[in-house]
Amino acid sequence: MNLSSMIPELLSALPLTLGIMFVAMIAGFFLALIATVFRVRRIPVISQLADLYVSYARSVPVVLQLFVAFYGMPLITDNFGFGDFFTANVAAMIGLSLYHGGYLSEVMRPAYLAVERGQHDATDSLGYSFRQKMLRVIGPQAVHFALPGYGNAIIYLIHNVALVMYIGAADVMATAHLIMERDYNQYQFGTYLVLAVLYSLLCGVAWLVIRFFEQRHAKYSSKSAPRVKFTTSV
Repeated sequence: MNLSSMIPELLSALPLTLGIMFVAMIAGFFLALIATVFRVRRIPVISQLADLYVSYARSVPVVLQLFVAFYGMPLITDNFGFGDFFTANVAAMIGLSLYHGGYLSEVMRPAYLAVERGQHDATDSLGYSFRQKMLRVIGPQAVHFALPGYGNAIIYLIHNVALVMYIGAADVMATAHLIMERDYNQYQFGTYLVLAVLYSLLCGVAWLVIRFFEQRHAKYSSKSAPRVKFTTSV
C-alpha cells in the first residue's frame, strides 16, 4: 500500500474521531457549566464535590482518566444490565467529557470572577435572580474573558482524542497504527506526517471559530461592556 491509497483509509476513521470529540466538547461544556455554578455560589458540600471533580480532571493524566472510565464504568453498568452498551468508544466519550468539563470549569470560573465586583453588586441590588444576572449582565462579559481559554481547551481536547487508541477505540491514530503494522512499518514517516496535517487542520478550524466569536464579543470588553448603574432620584 502506498501513501496515496492509505489516506482514504485514514479518513474513514475520521467520523469516529470527530464524533468522540464533539460529544466530549458538548457534554464537557455542560459539566463545566454545572460545576462552575456550584463553585461560584459556594453551596455547602456540593461546592466541595465540584472542587474535587475539577481537581481530579486537572490533576490525573488524561490517558489514566480514560483507563478509569474504560475499566471502572462497566463495574456500574453491569449491575443494571447495560454491560454490552459500554464499548471503548463510549468509554472514550465519557473519559474525555469528564476531563474537558473539569478543565473548562477552570476557564469559566476565573472569567466569572474577572467581571468587576460592582457589576455583581449592582445586579444584586436591583433584585436580579442569579439566572437573570448571568443572562443579562455578567454572562456576556464573562464570555468575552473566557473565549481565549476556551479555545485552548478545545485544542487540548483535539490533541487528547488521539489517546483513545489506548483503550481500543478505532480512531484515526489507531487506524494509522494498524496500517503501519499491516505494511511492516514501511510508511511510518508518511503516516505520521498525514496525521500531523490532519490534526493541524482540526486545530486550525477550531482556532478560526474561536477567533470569530472573540471578534463578535469584542463589544463586551472591559471598556465597552454594557454596565448596570445605580440610579438615584433627586
